[in-house]
Amino acid sequence: MPELAEVEFYRKEWNAGLSGRVKAVVLHEAVRLFRRCDVAALVVGLTGADLVASETHGKRLLFRFRRSAVELLWLGIHLGMTGKLFRAEPDYRTGKHDHLVLVQGENTLVFNDSRQFGRVDFAQGHEVPEWWRDLPPPVLSRRFTLIHMGAYLNRHRRSPIKGVLLMQDGFPGLGNWMVDEILWQSAIHPARLAGDLNREELGEIHRAIRSVSTTAMKTIGRDFRDPPAGWLFHERWKRGGFCPQTGVALRYDTIAGRTSCWSPGVQGEPASG
Repeated sequence: MPELAEVEFYRKEWNAGLSGRVKAVVLHEAVRLFRRCDVAALVVGLTGADLVASETHGKRLLFRFRRSAVELLWLGIHLGMTGKLFRAEPDYRTGKHDHLVLVQGENTLVFNDSRQFGRVDFAQGHEVPEWWRDLPPPVLSRRFTLIHMGAYLNRHRRSPIKGVLLMQDGFPGLGNWMVDEILWQSAIHPARLAGDLNREELGEIHRAIRSVSTTAMKTIGRDFRDPPAGWLFHERWKRGGFCPQTGVALRYDTIAGRTSCWSPGVQGEPASG
């Protein structure tokens, strides 16, 4: 599933089309990606419009278009589990899972999603759409303070910290591998209850969220490079991987409904009872 840094990489893929005019919109109207979208308005609105800006928020993307000095159009994309964006040549032949394609003069911008857990939103007007405006603070923003994070964790104090860090209304953009990395770097077991963490441990998690996210944006988000050597990232995908710090075999279990990886030599075990 695309996470914060992968989403940033895909945004840059479509940035190849900045300042370009959309000559045609090709889409699969019946797929569930468009379940909240007025498809007819999207096709009419984007045809002839210029792509002028883009941004991300967690696992979501926003592309802003302009048809005239007074007409703004907003295209929102949620990548879901298998969505990806890429730039193709003008003569690109649309594939089975290419559900939204914007054809420009020198670029073809493609949204591909094989399992269709993603979503497309569309709006017109000067005001930022509600579905983009009312989002939680990004984890790399100044608003994502230790106090803000602590208050959110306190509201979910009876839940495992692994599950809480995956909640997108509190930690937008964090996914499974990032949360495992954050907890490993914080020396916190993923099954610890959010309400059992002390002030020092909360500070370590907040620091690790900012550090892991920043580094991921500079590597994966820039050119899809792997994060630095020595991260859990390089071992967690292997069944039979070893902790980069201690050399002890990693452990795996389902926690909060998600496969989780941790190092007992670094993160210990959750307190019983």
